[in-house]
Amino acid sequence: MALALSSLIALMLAVSFPFVSFSVGGIGNRIELSQTATTLIGFDQPLVAIAVILTIVVLPAVYLLGVIWLQTGLMRNDPLPKSRAIARSLSHLHPWMMADVFIIGALVSLIKVAGMAEIELGISFWAFCLFALLLLFTTQSLDADWMWFSLAGEPLAPKGSRTGETAASQGLAGCATCGLVNRLDHGQCRRCGERLHPRLPHSLQRTWALLATATLLYVPANLYPIMTTTSLGQSTPSTIVGGVVELIQMGSWPIAVVIFVASVIVPVGKLVALAWLCLVVNRSDELNALTRTRLYRLTEFIGRWSMVDVFVVAILVALIRAGALMSITPGPAALAFGGVVITTMLAAMTFDPRLIWDPPLPKPQRRDNGRPHETARQGAHG
Repeated sequence: MALALSSLIALMLAVSFPFVSFSVGGIGNRIELSQTATTLIGFDQPLVAIAVILTIVVLPAVYLLGVIWLQTGLMRNDPLPKSRAIARSLSHLHPWMMADVFIIGALVSLIKVAGMAEIELGISFWAFCLFALLLLFTTQSLDADWMWFSLAGEPLAPKGSRTGETAASQGLAGCATCGLVNRLDHGQCRRCGERLHPRLPHSLQRTWALLATATLLYVPANLYPIMTTTSLGQSTPSTIVGGVVELIQMGSWPIAVVIFVASVIVPVGKLVALAWLCLVVNRSDELNALTRTRLYRLTEFIGRWSMVDVFVVAILVALIRAGALMSITPGPAALAFGGVVITTMLAAMTFDPRLIWDPPLPKPQRRDNGRPHETARQGAHG
């Protein structure tokens, strides 16, 4: 409760005061945190603006309010209405909160501008840094097992369940949200109400579709400029890789490495890793399932950090607005790259890692990368 309240207060301070300002040649600009999103709307980038404001302000605020609501009821030993639904939603909100990623984007932006203009950090910048740290502490301090036990107790294992055997073979499944083992014929978790599936329906098909979408989007994300810099009336478009080269030329090797890893290595690596997992999901006898599960967890964790480049664009576009003297406008690659990040995150979420541990299909049935036989496998183990 203390951490959640402190985080919310820090967020309120961050959106109430100036974030950062710059000046060059007697001309300058000062922005607030919300302008990193609203300015993009003026450049016909409403989808990017919505993604920015949701991930750094709206969703974290909703998460913190949900935590405060839950803890208020638990401290009174009388859970407030809708507590179970709110607790269920917290796990779904967590991957989309990117305050920590935004801080990295802000630091990259300031290093880019520092060589061209004088930068002054406002109260909002330091308040947001504090907010990002407190939000991290809040999420780490929330014990999901204890929370669900306090909200709804710990129901006994389903009658007739046997240890030492897989859950699927007994018609059981663990809830992905609260962890409770349920009978599949119930349809919903007895404790939190989440829908139950022996395996996520059409998991591989959905993952392949999202990976194909992300791959298509990644082409314009790298070919088109992500932003255009105007200095003394001369406009210079900059692609993602071009921005990395520019940072290297400025001598900012550490920041160049961060951007290259987040914007090139991570998206490509995630696409390759998820595609490989989909291809070999039917060959559990030939490949180590534990290693592949760890690879999946890694791809699920690192995907959100690719948003760094989108946040850099949002900050620079809002801040650098001095007309022909110096200004930055967003390019079409910003929307495409944001789409890559979101679709790869969704692809990781739709891939069911339980498929990795299923017994392999007979070799004659392995065709089309296992996609036509996913339903058959689910029926066999459900």
